Amino acid sequence: MRRASGVWRQLRLPILAVLAVVVLAVPGEAVGASSNLVVSQVYGGGGNAGATLKNDFIEVFNRGGSAVDLAGWSVQYASATGTGWTVTALSGSVQPGSHYLIQEAAGAGGSVELPTPDAAGSISMSATAAKVALANTTTPLAGSCPSGAQIVDLVGYGTTASCFEGSGAAPAPSNTTADL
Repeated sequence: MRRASGVWRQLRLPILAVLAVVVLAVPGEAVGASSNLVVSQVYGGGGNAGATLKNDFIEVFNRGGSAVDLAGWSVQYASATGTGWTVTALSGSVQPGSHYLIQEAAGAGGSVELPTPDAAGSISMSATAAKVALANTTTPLAGSCPSGAQIVDLVGYGTTASCFEGSGAAPAPSNTTADL
């Protein structure tokens, strides 16, 4: 077995140190398109008996420092234990520190219109238990508890929600309250 020459022996550690710095400095692939956007409110009681608001809605908040372009993004909805996801496509952008309102289906009750929404869909959401995902795609998610880089945020609400982020589902809202 050959031993390293004197020059190689002296340069071996500095060269390895430089290579380590270069490798560590290469940015990794982001898991999601933006960890700065979150689902900030979910309300499925719109138009139900006893509801004040006419429509269901989902609200997204940009907690980051730069605007996020929503071209090709969506909010998606599935029943609490369901595997089929319904898509509402998004457009425009969300400025830093701003909210983005997505109006969904209206019911027969309620007397108050939502403020002018940024996007509108036709999803009839449950007032008590379901799943809502913010996705960086308009392709419908699949399965009861989907995963992958296309899911930017996921909220399961109500005791029967089969999927959620964190340690548990958000509490069940009602015809008069939203989950924040």
